[in-house]
Parts: sequence; structure tokens; C-alpha cells
Amino acid sequence: MAQTNILLEAGTNELEVVEFFLDEVVASTAPVADSPERPRDGPMYRGYYGVNVAKVLEIIRMPKVTELPEVQVPSVLGAFNLRSRIIPLVDLAMWLEKKQAGKQEQAKTIVTEFNNVTTAFMVSGVNRIHRISWESVEPPNQYVAAISKNTVIGVVQLEGRIVFLLDLEKIVAELNPKLGLRLGDLGEDWVNAGYRALIADDSALVREMQRDLLEKAGFTVEIVSNGRLAWERLLEFKRRAEEENRPITDFVHVVVSDIEMPVMDGLNLTSRIKEDPVLNNLPVLLFSSLITDKLRHKGQSVGADDQISKPEVTQLARRALALIKEREFRQAERTSVGERGRAT
Repeated sequence: MAQTNILLEAGTNELEVVEFFLDEVVASTAPVADSPERPRDGPMYRGYYGVNVAKVLEIIRMPKVTELPEVQVPSVLGAFNLRSRIIPLVDLAMWLEKKQAGKQEQAKTIVTEFNNVTTAFMVSGVNRIHRISWESVEPPNQYVAAISKNTVIGVVQLEGRIVFLLDLEKIVAELNPKLGLRLGDLGEDWVNAGYRALIADDSALVREMQRDLLEKAGFTVEIVSNGRLAWERLLEFKRRAEEENRPITDFVHVVVSDIEMPVMDGLNLTSRIKEDPVLNNLPVLLFSSLITDKLRHKGQSVGADDQISKPEVTQLARRALALIKEREFRQAERTSVGERGRAT
């Protein structure tokens, strides 16, 4: 399922989305006759959602589910066996606090894999796969974010339907906090000369966590919510560097970027940086749940200097510093070679 052509490309600012739907029973304002305090079930509402096809392993019929012992979350229905892999199944409608219409045995199951974790989600049905540009994806407004429990990362119109792109990572992390972002100790040997980092991530929670970590590590940090804003900020740094005859490193030393972001994704941002004659020496570190053995080649193809899977937050500071030091070493070597050449 996930091995489509788009997985062989990078930097196009496009993605493929699996569109699915949830049929929801809407509560009526009319009370039930024998229970006035309980509202009567009203008409059905169909909501449309999407997920990046790169996170989807396959789509299957509703499997036979075995209940898990001591599970405290009602939306986790249990687990099932898929080719000798035991996979937990989440009722997505229930997690979103919706009452799903229709019979459970008619539902579809979307099996996903990201952050090296496999999870399945029960949905009412699946429509098709769409290839879209990140430019057509709008960030959710505050109202949409609030009613979706902050799980919508983008909104897009497809064939006249409004489709909400879901942050399945957030759902999985909330169901099992051990699978969420993890902060560790930087250690006592940490040394940082006050380098500057630009962070691009559409998740406010992740941005703040990265900023907190890097600031504790001695970085001066600036954060933006998508690749387009990061690119515009880099162009501003470039303009100032050229006007003031200063090196670009007076303004930024490293760029840390998510991959999935509305308007401009991290792969397109990386490609632009590496194609620019002034910015191309800046280290770019991709930090995303999409960094897996199958997908790592995409970051490599656009010139990313390093890639970290999203749970490993503490690695950010050390690997960002390592990239900066490596760049400084190469720069010093080039300067030394140039000076020897002039001397002869």
C-alpha cells in the first residue's frame, strides 16, 4: 500500500493521502420517550479524514479482535494477529468522542507504521488515494483544533469535500505515553558556544519541546510552524548577510525541520536550502516520524545532513552540534588550503 511512486520522489512538496470516512450518529435534541434526560439518536453525519500514505502499511477488513487485559482506554478495542504480528486496534471514532454508525463487522481497518510502532485504526470506510500539494493544505484554525482534540494537522478540499488530515502520532502517544516524545539528560560534558538554530514544525507541542531542549543545551532558538515560513526567514538572513557583508552563520548555524507540514514540507525546504549558493552549507537535520529504513532515502536524496526519528528528542542537541562542528572543520580546512595556496 505504502510503496507508491511518490515514495520514490522527494522535494516535490507533494504527498499522497489515503482518504477515509467516519459515519457518526448525531445526537438529536429530542429526548427519548422513556428517558427524558437522554437525547434521541439523530441523523447520520459522514466526516472525511486523511492520513499520509507513507504511514499506511495496508487496509484490511475488520479482523477478529482479542481483548487486551487491563486496558484502561475504551477506544482500544483489543489486538489482532496479522501475519504473526500482534497489532492493537483503535476505534478512531470513539477516540474522537464520536458515536460511530453502522455495524462493526462492516468497518475497515487502516494498519499504520510510524516511529517504529505499528497500530491499526478502525474506520467506517475508505474512499481512495489522492496526490496533492502541501500548498493546498491549510493549517487548522483554533476551532477545528479544539473540537478535534488537537489531532488535525491540516485541512484540504478534495473533490468538493473538506478532508481533515489527522495527526495519528499524537493519538498513539496519548494512548501510550511511553511511545511519545522522550527527553533525556544531556550529560555533564555538554559544551555549546551559543549556536543559533531555526526549527520548523507544525506541532506547537513539538516546537516548544525542541526549543526547551535546545535552549537548555545552550542554543539560541527561533521557531516557525511550517517550511514556507522557515524558507522566508532564511531568505531574510541571506539578504541581511549580503547587505552587511557578514557570514550566514552570524544569523543561523543549523536548521531542524519536520517533514510533514502544511504549505511547504521539510523535504522541499531542504531541497531549496541545498540548491541555494549561500545557504547550502547550512546543516539540515530532519526530525520526523517518517524517518524509517524504507523512507530514509528521501531525506538523503534532497541533501539532508542527518535524520532523526521523532521520539529521540534528546539526540537533537548532540547531533545538531556535531553537524555544526563538522561544518566548521570543513570550513577551516578550506581556509587553510587557500592560505597555503596563496603562500606558494
